[in-house]
Amino acid sequence: MDRRRKFWGWGYEDQRLTPGEQRMIRAIGASQFKVAQFEETPVPQVGEIALARPRLSIPRALAGILTTDPYERLLHTYGRSLKDYIRMFARDFRPAPDLVAYPHSAEDVAAVLAWANDENAAIIPCGGGTSVVGGIEAAVGDGFSGAVSLDLGKLARVVEVDDVSRAARIEAGILGPALEAALKPAGLTLRHFPQSFEFSTLGGWIATRSGGHYATLYTQIDDFVESLRVVTPRGIVETRRLPASGAGPAPDRLFIGSEGALGVITDAWVRLQRRPTFRAAASVHFPTFLTGAEAVRVISQAGLYPANVRLLEPLEGAIAGAGDGSRALLVLAFESADHPVEAALARGLEICADHGGTFAREAEGGAKGGAAAVWRNTFIRMPYFKEFQVAIGILSATFETAITWDRFAPFYAGVKAAAEAAIVAATGKPGVVTCRFTHVYPDGPAPYFTWHAMGHKAALLEQAQAIAAAAADAIETSGGTVTHHHAVGRDHMPWYVKERPALFGAALAAAKAELDPAGLLNPGVLVPARP
Repeated sequence: MDRRRKFWGWGYEDQRLTPGEQRMIRAIGASQFKVAQFEETPVPQVGEIALARPRLSIPRALAGILTTDPYERLLHTYGRSLKDYIRMFARDFRPAPDLVAYPHSAEDVAAVLAWANDENAAIIPCGGGTSVVGGIEAAVGDGFSGAVSLDLGKLARVVEVDDVSRAARIEAGILGPALEAALKPAGLTLRHFPQSFEFSTLGGWIATRSGGHYATLYTQIDDFVESLRVVTPRGIVETRRLPASGAGPAPDRLFIGSEGALGVITDAWVRLQRRPTFRAAASVHFPTFLTGAEAVRVISQAGLYPANVRLLEPLEGAIAGAGDGSRALLVLAFESADHPVEAALARGLEICADHGGTFAREAEGGAKGGAAAVWRNTFIRMPYFKEFQVAIGILSATFETAITWDRFAPFYAGVKAAAEAAIVAATGKPGVVTCRFTHVYPDGPAPYFTWHAMGHKAALLEQAQAIAAAAADAIETSGGTVTHHHAVGRDHMPWYVKERPALFGAALAAAKAELDPAGLLNPGVLVPARP
């Protein structure tokens, strides 16, 4: 029997936190929030959930594609945000789709869209289901006869590899590990590793403008897309495969970040790289987060392009087990498939020293030892913590943004203060707000905030929403972007509408009207749902 994904958590049903990890979370929570005893809510089971009867019937022609299976409907109800986990553990699956579709080809996708158009059914394209912004929830209102989650998981092949041009045509539903495994025999890699890598898909990365683990240069999925094939209710859009073009606005860019609202991405040609063989890394400590930020600014403007230049606040490093909480930590790493990178690391460390940094070189190129490896291991395990935290009433979530260097210091202080105040207002007691840089650019960083609070079991959802809204308000009024790499979804729509120019919003709505005249695709995401 195949391993099943949890419909209520991260990973597979047989993947749980170890007893040691559970004790660690309880101990940290008890210390932070002065709680003597945590009440743990058990994980939900399929048989406990009362799902509404499907409003749609499966036509004979699509019997091999559509299903009403309760587990499948539960699995496709939510993404993996804090708001989603709270509703999962409350056994609230009211937004469950009526049907789940598993097309095997682009032609199957077109058939499902044609049937949905006849039935006035909303279609929610779904990749790995890891959205943290309400991007795959079938909250489509009453204007449709029902909702279908369109899972691309059966479109999961590496179709063709062009070793000369270093590119490959890959189907959209392939998961990260399978994609990399298929490219490895050719010595190639997409080199795109978001935190959700294990359970997210190429199509999902493209549809959400995903950001990878690497901090500079080639990190956004935009950098890798060479051409796309997209199935829309009006037909198929297939862009020409080219390294670049000056022929008008790039059509690929209309669909990169479109979150399934304009069409269903079925496959893409993506640019590849040789697998790195040269690596060098170091851990650098700074007296304060802001002095470290100034060093990172200089590094980002020096043209060194480190693979990792991740700056952690003192407390952020301590929580991850990569520091003692007294100093900010910078994880600095370089890699190349072509040439040694020791000189680049040496120059980066010179810059750090100029700004008061002290450092230690990582063993074995930083791959297996030191603070960098400790932080990386914690980073990979973090998604598994959420379900247990919610089960015992701890609220923990993240929000990320980007801002220019000249505005960073007051922006950082203001947003952090607003989040801290919101936690007190929502829960009645202080929480913890920390920050790190996930990506940096010559013109500014991408600050990534993490917050923790002790919630009240009867009001977890309201508390989480109030804190998230306050943080988004602070970001928007201070001039940052409401999201750097987590996409818009339904959760960020109120702030996205404020951020984008009004005339661009009208143009985007016009594009949707042309590609999706009935407004069936992911209603309410990017473009307001029809009345």
